[in-house]
Amino acid sequence: MIGPRSSTSLERSRWWPKWWLVSLALVVVAGAAITVGLTPYRHALAPPVSSAGHSSARASTPILAQTASQESVLGRSTPVSISIPAISLAAPLSELGLTPYGTVVVPTDFAVPGWFEPGPSPGQVGSAVILGHVDNTEGPAVFFNLRTLVPGDEIDVASADGVTTQFAVTSVAMYSKSAFPAANVYGSKGGESLQLVTCGGVFDPALGSYLSNIVVSSSLESATLPNGMIEHFST
Repeated sequence: MIGPRSSTSLERSRWWPKWWLVSLALVVVAGAAITVGLTPYRHALAPPVSSAGHSSARASTPILAQTASQESVLGRSTPVSISIPAISLAAPLSELGLTPYGTVVVPTDFAVPGWFEPGPSPGQVGSAVILGHVDNTEGPAVFFNLRTLVPGDEIDVASADGVTTQFAVTSVAMYSKSAFPAANVYGSKGGESLQLVTCGGVFDPALGSYLSNIVVSSSLESATLPNGMIEHFST
């Protein structure tokens, strides 16, 4: 999952004692910490943290406000499925909100990624975010092979309104959870982007968590409309 493509503890999952894996499947990603400050790793899905190790509500709140207020080329619509041909992935999508602590809700199904519903939908101006598990005690989960994607790979997202948006991968990176770039992942860059997030790096059995996140960034290339017409977007 990333470049440089260091090996992760994921490949060693077949040898791990099961008690190590109590929290293995939890995707620890930076969400929007709206009200309550938390230290990293307190919950399965951690909020963005400052250099002091506490969440920053002032930094995260404008991210959602910015993405929600901008005019979109495509209308807002719930994404219902995702397809990534390069890794033979095809899966339905769930919707994810925020916990009372201001962290992102964990997907309940290891085979089903979740769209961060407070943000824009794929194809809208801003940064749409989809989160998925990397593995569990039974083996690889839906985003296990995310780390193998390379720039140019295609990501297709079908929405409830019949529109399918096509994105092209622009980068694959790994970030320490203590330095997760929440503003970059969740914040608008002025265009239509999609971020896919999962766990990666070293698994720490004491914390019951991976120490890093894999982030695949992509930009909107085109949209196939319900009538079959294809609209292309400049990057």
